Amino acid sequence: MPRNQQIVLDNRPQGEAVASNFKLIATDTPALKDGEVLVRHHYLSLDPYMRGRMNEGKSYAASQALGEVMIGGTVGEVVESRSTRYTVGDKVVGMGGWQEYSVVDGNAVGALRKVDTTHVPLSHYLGAVGMPGVTAWYGLVKIIAPKAGETVVVSAATGAVGSAFAALAKARGCRVVGIAGGPDKCKYATEELGFDVCIDHREHGDLKSMSRALKEACPNGIDGHFENVGGYILDAVLLRTNAFARVAVCGMIAGYDGQPLPLQNPALILINRLRVEGFIVSEHMEVWPEALKELGMLVATGKLRPRETVAQGIAAAPEAFLGLLKGKNFGKQLVKLV
Repeated sequence: MPRNQQIVLDNRPQGEAVASNFKLIATDTPALKDGEVLVRHHYLSLDPYMRGRMNEGKSYAASQALGEVMIGGTVGEVVESRSTRYTVGDKVVGMGGWQEYSVVDGNAVGALRKVDTTHVPLSHYLGAVGMPGVTAWYGLVKIIAPKAGETVVVSAATGAVGSAFAALAKARGCRVVGIAGGPDKCKYATEELGFDVCIDHREHGDLKSMSRALKEACPNGIDGHFENVGGYILDAVLLRTNAFARVAVCGMIAGYDGQPLPLQNPALILINRLRVEGFIVSEHMEVWPEALKELGMLVATGKLRPRETVAQGIAAAPEAFLGLLKGKNFGKQLVKLV
């Protein structure tokens, strides 16, 4: 059996996450039991939610255990099978974690899903046609539920979630405004992803400036917002919301280092009769088939052209992850393992 390199959480962050929180180890891959498959991971997904799992405090999911392989989505290939459901060569997506191989029970519901790479590249099943894409779909379709002509806004606009959000919202006839960091990301948002406007938060680094930028970008106000960041960006968006606007809260990356993110003017929720709803996409598995079908079609027809930032090798995962938290990635952050 092959030697398996893994990255485990060695210790918990004290404030900002650092590379020394992680540890690279190597283990022997166990022999397969009946019903199991051995998956060689081709790509590992890095996502902001992983930062929250590193903390010990209460969250929407259990903390990452110390000394255990870091949680994470993976795509790869079945290289050995003792399962009647999978054959060698099958391309699969699962939650294999930060490691080169995983042994999976082929009968476990939802543990693996076969994917077709004829029209959609394998790596996209970790981004646009995977969990981030379904996240964008759920927040837009089930919470914001926009009508044609409405204005919707998304923060972290050029990431894996934001880029899918833009394509989905444009397909529904919305005016789509993004918030991203830097002129290159904003140019990509408007020229390739289909955003009508993209606001550079590096040029508008406080509430007053961001509020002015949103007023200009959203002359008819904001009907729907998809929040990935929090902090002053959310405060500025709420100031521009119309009556009965909907806010889908997906992430709070500005607070992942442990600092609380108070709302400056929560009375706006009442004044504008806002619907504000947080969600975790893994709790809504019933929508995945419908969402994945639409996302796959958008990618296959070129209406969604996601970008990827790819680090090489399992040892590069910690630094790539820390870069993701600081917005250094362009599009979906992956680690190539093969």
